[in-house]
Amino acid sequence: MAKYAIGVDFGTLSARALVVEIGTGRELSSATMNYPHGVMDEYLPDGQKLMPDWALQHPQDYLDCLAHTIPEAMQKSGVCAEDVIGLGIDFTACTVVCVDKEGTPLCMKPEFLHNPHAYIKLWKHHSAQEEANRMNAIARERGETFLDRYGGKISSEWMVPKIWQTLQEAPEVYAATDRFLEAGDWVVLRLTGAEARNACMAGYKAMWSKSQGYPSREYFEALDPRLANVVAEKLPGKIYPIGAKAGEITPEAAALTGLLPGTAVAVANVDAHVSLPAAGLVKAGDMLMIMGTSTCHIMLGEQERIVPGMCGVVEDGVIPGLMGYEAGQSCVGDHFNWFLDTCVPEEYALEAKRKGMDLHQLLTEKAQEQKPGESGLMALDWWNGNRSVLVDVDLTGMMLGMTLTTKPEEMYRALVEATAYGTRMIIETFEKNGVPVQGLYACGGIAKKNPFVMQIYADVCNRQIRVARSNQAPALGSAMFGAVAAGKARGGYDSIVDAAGEMGGVDTRDYRPIPENVAVYEQLYQEYVRLHDYFGRGENDVMKRLKKIKEEQRR
Repeated sequence: MAKYAIGVDFGTLSARALVVEIGTGRELSSATMNYPHGVMDEYLPDGQKLMPDWALQHPQDYLDCLAHTIPEAMQKSGVCAEDVIGLGIDFTACTVVCVDKEGTPLCMKPEFLHNPHAYIKLWKHHSAQEEANRMNAIARERGETFLDRYGGKISSEWMVPKIWQTLQEAPEVYAATDRFLEAGDWVVLRLTGAEARNACMAGYKAMWSKSQGYPSREYFEALDPRLANVVAEKLPGKIYPIGAKAGEITPEAAALTGLLPGTAVAVANVDAHVSLPAAGLVKAGDMLMIMGTSTCHIMLGEQERIVPGMCGVVEDGVIPGLMGYEAGQSCVGDHFNWFLDTCVPEEYALEAKRKGMDLHQLLTEKAQEQKPGESGLMALDWWNGNRSVLVDVDLTGMMLGMTLTTKPEEMYRALVEATAYGTRMIIETFEKNGVPVQGLYACGGIAKKNPFVMQIYADVCNRQIRVARSNQAPALGSAMFGAVAAGKARGGYDSIVDAAGEMGGVDTRDYRPIPENVAVYEQLYQEYVRLHDYFGRGENDVMKRLKKIKEEQRR
């Protein structure tokens, strides 16, 4: 009799549960739910105004999504709970929860209901940049070698800058926090009753190393004497390898999800990293672009190399036995949506309605009629800062070359091209530093739904791009890890490589460079590089000066 696993993908705006047949990777059904509180980047639920660069979430949303998506997906699939042997989850990271001794998030306690620092700091919460800058400076002063594993810079998106910001700005929240957890680890705790920090998030987002552990007590003390014991006091517990079994569904979690008590639960994983086995990628030289609101570039290698601006290199971080490299762009789908929400005239919306399409489709239809370079526009893809290779969230977006005849579709295309240039910059940085990119792959909503975007990426990067077979690669990957947590004896797998061989894969369709487009984009890319370095490497810090003035005027 067939056995099944469930993967739950917790994204930036919503969660999705997927029911998958073990052995074939056949996807039976899925269910999605938007987070009721969404992303809180302007106001708390009580109406309290947030400062710029804040991005918070509410933990109750994650529990509500579990209670809604898993039962609905199960009902649609017709699968009996008795035949589900494993559950895996993936999550955005670094998304930080501060909890008390019982594991209750502080924002769910009456005394902290109105304190923004008690809420979950989402991955794109960027207001800890000052702390990140100071961490980088002190690490360099002390000659800390761990900094090399992160391309020379710690990001404000990560765990410790957010913890330090909490200590600096809300010491009462820090004092009341028994421990800081990744949101993914917190959800696993709620499912199993057991705390199991996962090595993927710890390695990429909390500066933990399989061979060396966390940075030294002396480093944390140099940051702030109050942080000297932060690891022992606020980040305690064993680090579990990816694919490990965190525990089993408790009776309480069974009542919430409809699954049976005793169902195996895998340790959590990062949404981007879990997608590689879903695409069948398990060998060195493969790079996967996980394209959504942001894009993560996950790369497999055999040796540890130091790549400037990477988000990290972690042994066994993606596939056991290989080095997993991460880089990324903080704003991809997010800035396409921004453009639609703020810059498109009403007549375009009316035209889209007449044609029975959405605005993305209309702008794509119009933009793909243009030749590369025809608009005269060039953009920098930093609407949400730069994650790689500059690692600087204080950088902002820019568009150059506009005239009184510039049309919305030309601007839209320029934004798409900017993200493609940013990806090429990442690829070239890896290759210049001894990490060859032999195969380029993509997954996510953009990769599956927008051939126009993917062709531009193929032309700009001058590479063949293959797309993951699944429309829901993170959820599929999580289900695969759930099957590994269950183990072969119960109908699952003993390794993620075995699971990837049977359940992962790519589409037969691919995207190949068009020579005449490649020639033009080569010229345009060189202009992008000049602008990238001029505004991003310190020659002209006007973006940062403007941002500082903006913050001062908003206080």
